[in-house]
Amino acid sequence: MWDKIRLAFFKFAAGGWIPAGWFEPDLPPEQERSAKTGHLKLEVVSHCWNYSHFLVYQLSSLVLYPPKGLDVTMTVYYSSEDAKTAELLAYFGEQNVPGVTWNWQAIPKQELFRRGIGRNRAALATTADWVWFTDCDLMFRQGCLDALAEVLQGRRDALLFPDEERTTDLLAEDNPMLKAGSAGPQVLDIDTSSFTSRTISKATGPLQIAHGDVCRAVGYCRNIGIYQQPEETFAKCHEDRAFRWLLRSQGEPIELPGVYRIRHVAKGRYSGSETRSRLRTWLRVWQSRWRDWKGSRES
Repeated sequence: MWDKIRLAFFKFAAGGWIPAGWFEPDLPPEQERSAKTGHLKLEVVSHCWNYSHFLVYQLSSLVLYPPKGLDVTMTVYYSSEDAKTAELLAYFGEQNVPGVTWNWQAIPKQELFRRGIGRNRAALATTADWVWFTDCDLMFRQGCLDALAEVLQGRRDALLFPDEERTTDLLAEDNPMLKAGSAGPQVLDIDTSSFTSRTISKATGPLQIAHGDVCRAVGYCRNIGIYQQPEETFAKCHEDRAFRWLLRSQGEPIELPGVYRIRHVAKGRYSGSETRSRLRTWLRVWQSRWRDWKGSRES
């Protein structure tokens, strides 16, 4: 019960009703953040639990479209209990890609189930100029990272996000795209003909590009205990919203090509009864249709 009260409180607080400085007083002022130029360093932070058939596309996008304008550290948090993901990471760890460093971080699954834990550790430890917090169903296709290298030159923003992404409809598990991703470790390209553009209005969970100085100073919701607490099942990612609140920013939009994301009906990371799973699926479809309708009205 106490955890539910804390979650409700921080959901309310992240709406802007409580000063963010009460929980994160150390956000560096803009003038104190470095305005790096030249060949930059980017850390991409992802996580995976039972989603290796999506992660294969993310990692493949770095192999197929390696960055030239910046160096990328690809960090993936996972659990060794997820054998398919561990096998996939071992395979990609053997791929030598110019400009890309693989960084696999095995943690207990209970820590993986609260996404803010890995993100916080990565933020505090990063040596990169910028950190892109994302999900394993997102791809960095042709021109994406090199365009990002240009956009980031000399910037001090706390938080940025792509103003557009290209996504699929909600795919079922028997979709050929997902079945291909389940065929074992391989470098796998994707047919982009089924992707359509969506306008983004804020730095949502898979689209949060944060300044390195900010990450090292404040982590990722480091002072909110409930978001650093291991869970027995995968927790909803309310900390994404809290992160924006603590940074006092919904993010600044930037133009980036090549941002692709696979949307899917089934949430493999969740566990529970069949009835609960069906309810989650129905809600997910309804929410997606509502967002698509709302986006079409706003565009």
